[in-house]
Amino acid sequence: MPKSTGSYSTSDLSRKSGDIIAEALRQPVTITHRNKPRLVLLNIEDYQRLIRQSDRRTVGTIETMPDELFAALENAVEAYAGEDEAGPASTTITAPV
Repeated sequence: MPKSTGSYSTSDLSRKSGDIIAEALRQPVTITHRNKPRLVLLNIEDYQRLIRQSDRRTVGTIETMPDELFAALENAVEAYAGEDEAGPASTTITAPV
């Protein structure tokens, strides 16, 4: 009988591969080796969804950054540097009324 946690040892995988695969089609299943999680079995739809989500992340550089975003970054850096040069004595904290 499959465990309700979706976690099986490598020995379980050898003995009950059909049951474990059937469960992996319904939900991700963790395979452990020496009581440590080592693998995850999941259905192809979940895998493809994860791949699509990771494809949305992109890496950029300052050279590829849009001009408007670069200008905003530059302004933020200059404002931060100006605050740093002015020192804490010029910082005003206003309490809510």
